[in-house]
Amino acid sequence: MSEVTTTHLMTPKAFTATVSAMTSAFGDPTRRAIYLFSREHAEGVTATQVSDQFSLHANVARHHLDKLAAGGYLEVTIERAKAQGVGRPSKHYRVASKDNELEFSVRTDDLVLTLLGKALAALPPDMAHTIAEQVGRDYGKAMATGLTGHDAAVGHRSLRSAIQAVADALTAHGFAAHTDSTHDKMRIVTSHCPFGDVAIDHPVICAVERGMVKGMLGAIYGETDPETIDSLPAGDTLCITTV
Repeated sequence: MSEVTTTHLMTPKAFTATVSAMTSAFGDPTRRAIYLFSREHAEGVTATQVSDQFSLHANVARHHLDKLAAGGYLEVTIERAKAQGVGRPSKHYRVASKDNELEFSVRTDDLVLTLLGKALAALPPDMAHTIAEQVGRDYGKAMATGLTGHDAAVGHRSLRSAIQAVADALTAHGFAAHTDSTHDKMRIVTSHCPFGDVAIDHPVICAVERGMVKGMLGAIYGETDPETIDSLPAGDTLCITTV
């Protein structure tokens, strides 16, 4: 008799978060076509090439490419024209990995999360929050490199565009995030937390997400001061970070 494996079964919320991530990246048919076009070019494609190929405005082509990069499906490098190494550097978008780029589920390791939560809980509260946020911030900076390339200058995006890119990247990591605005503040609203029950038991882990937001925004826009105003561990129905 075959044995049914029940590990890694997705909860309804995790399934919703995964579908949100896939839809954000591939819900648009033009974006799907652009992704397939990128797969055909091992050296990567530029917004200009995509614009010409699909008869799009350059800004629209760049928007689609940035969406795919935010989801982790394309990676960005900054390169000069090959002819004599002259000319203005441009972004090249390459497929991140052809082996696991469409892996369906966003998995988290419950044991690692539990140990992280217990380790943070053993520290004085102020120190634990500082460390958790710094860990998230460092990881957020690393994530931003995939969105902008190593040599991209900070400040070329509007705050709204930068926050949307952060929400897209969080969604790709299982947070099911979207943006909205209220009282003259932009917000990142998260309806699913990949930290799961560990965050309920050890709310200090929420500082990791806030740090990720700070790290990404700092790298692609400039220094901001995000503030968590609602969180699932605090009993709220959503996690909300204002900028």
